[in-house]
Amino acid sequence: MKNKTIILSLGILAAALIGSFLLLSKNSVSPVGPATQEDGIVLFYGTGCPHCALVNDFIQKNGIKEKVAFKEKEVYSNRSNAEELAVIAEKCGIPQDSIGVPFLWDGSKCLIGDKDIIDFFEKKADNN
Repeated sequence: MKNKTIILSLGILAAALIGSFLLLSKNSVSPVGPATQEDGIVLFYGTGCPHCALVNDFIQKNGIKEKVAFKEKEVYSNRSNAEELAVIAEKCGIPQDSIGVPFLWDGSKCLIGDKDIIDFFEKKADNN
């Protein structure tokens, strides 16, 4: 129970930090257009994010990069990637206070959280 509380708290903190960062930088940087369907699959992650680490471990152990073409974009230290994530989340109808990582854009829909993203990659790899 204590671990779940810590993980939940870290997730809320990460979402709050991303939201605050985006709000503070909103006026100082020109807007970035959202990823398009032609961009393919984009996995947004944050360095140090425990749920992102679970997705990364799955990707490494299962050779997903050899089976599925996708881009990876770090959002904690890269402002343009964070802004792109916010634009995509808005396109999916996800409020800024609910944005978190790991976050996957498949060209038409958004997935948030390790379990849904791992399930997505499992199915995608099996179909290739």
